[in-house]
Amino acid sequence: MNIAEFKENLSTLNEIIYFDKGQYLREKTSKPIILNQIISQGEGLLESLKENDKYFLYGSLGNLYRINEQPQKAINCLTYCLNQAVVERNPTREIVSLIRLGEALKYDNNHKKALDHFNKALGMCEAHKIDEYLDFVLQHKGKCLMELAMLNEAEECFQKALILRKSKGNRSLIDSTEQAIELVKEMQR
Repeated sequence: MNIAEFKENLSTLNEIIYFDKGQYLREKTSKPIILNQIISQGEGLLESLKENDKYFLYGSLGNLYRINEQPQKAINCLTYCLNQAVVERNPTREIVSLIRLGEALKYDNNHKKALDHFNKALGMCEAHKIDEYLDFVLQHKGKCLMELAMLNEAEECFQKALILRKSKGNRSLIDSTEQAIELVKEMQR
């Protein structure tokens, strides 16, 4: 297995990952055996990779561990990514890493620290004028606020994310945000 084959396997994950409405739209898998196989493949590649591929692989593994309900492993991988981004002085990678690490922290029930990461990512988007990830920051911050029962604040994040996502025109992102708005409105009743 090489990194190209691993990336190809990652593309099949959309078929086995879903948003669990009963768990605040957290990502879950319908096929844990397949998810574990892909994680094992990624772990097997770690030793032989160049630094740039390691960032990608640790980021991917971090997300997979989070979905696989292994938040500590996810936090370890995604902390590596964040540290790399800081060393490289790469604000785009730092924003992405902050979002991913924030999600892992949320899955580890550390909502306050997760919000700190989302807020830092928001600040970096504004400071560096990097708009391409702003909708993701708002979406994930909103979901974290929703889990904390801060429903008005969550809805505000989702509404801002929806505007950005409609301007992007990506139907799956729009659907994801509309689903979050629908859930937060149900919770407000």
